[in-house]
Amino acid sequence: MRIDLHTHSTVSDGTDPPAALLGHAAAEGLDVVALTDHDTTAGWRAAAEAVPPGLTLVPGAELSGRWHGDEPSVGLHLLAYLFDPGNAALAEELAKVRRSRDSRSEKIVALLNADGIDVTLPEVHGYAAGGTAGRPHIARALLRRGLVRSMDEAFAPEWLGRRYRLPKTDIDVLTAVRLVSEAGGVSVLAHPRAGRRGHIVPDAVIAHLAEAGLWGVESGHPDHSDDDREHMRALARDLGLRATGSSDYHGDNKTVRLGAFTTDPDVYEDLVSAATGAAPVHGGSRT
Repeated sequence: MRIDLHTHSTVSDGTDPPAALLGHAAAEGLDVVALTDHDTTAGWRAAAEAVPPGLTLVPGAELSGRWHGDEPSVGLHLLAYLFDPGNAALAEELAKVRRSRDSRSEKIVALLNADGIDVTLPEVHGYAAGGTAGRPHIARALLRRGLVRSMDEAFAPEWLGRRYRLPKTDIDVLTAVRLVSEAGGVSVLAHPRAGRRGHIVPDAVIAHLAEAGLWGVESGHPDHSDDDREHMRALARDLGLRATGSSDYHGDNKTVRLGAFTTDPDVYEDLVSAATGAAPVHGGSRT
């Protein structure tokens, strides 16, 4: 049984529409795939309507969080699964982040324009395909114009990695863990200890989140080294957390394939049993 619990569609910063993503997941031989677009559930319906036979969809989202227990504060991402999308408190927090992301995109485009770089908001919104515009969509505009040679280069320090990077609103991560739980979902810390992403969430922070109700940690992720993966599995055991694995698939925005890392079936069954806010969507039997 192959289970990938972290993917993105065009609703956030992937390049596959939700229905196409589900088709690719089935073609890759996955049995279970989670749709975890950034700070939104807008792709859930389209994905649920397109689940192929033999595949199960886990509706979810990747929340933009921030730990304020230290100075400077620590940005981190929280994967939320099978929560009630109609929960008003959680939905409002997600809406705040999306509004902030849109505002940030407008400001980044203005900075680029001030430096003589002719990227336009309509172009960026076109790449967002009706979703919230973010830095990956600006990166695609830079790539299309030949200003960078790859998406990775677009996020280098001289571009969106530092010079044209602006902050956005994040959800206090303790609030996020609480709201996901109140909405009947379970929360998993995304790509902890993945130093390739620029910073490492300290183990002490993860322990504090575990005390606050965190359900699990991603111990298998493309940005993890072998040592990272082993460290996270050991930490999960020590803290009584579940360890998941996933691809963090973004379509053509990254080179990672669906199913690059997977979750143990027993952990998946525990996740489904723990959630009360929503249910997986089954695509029926393969013929």
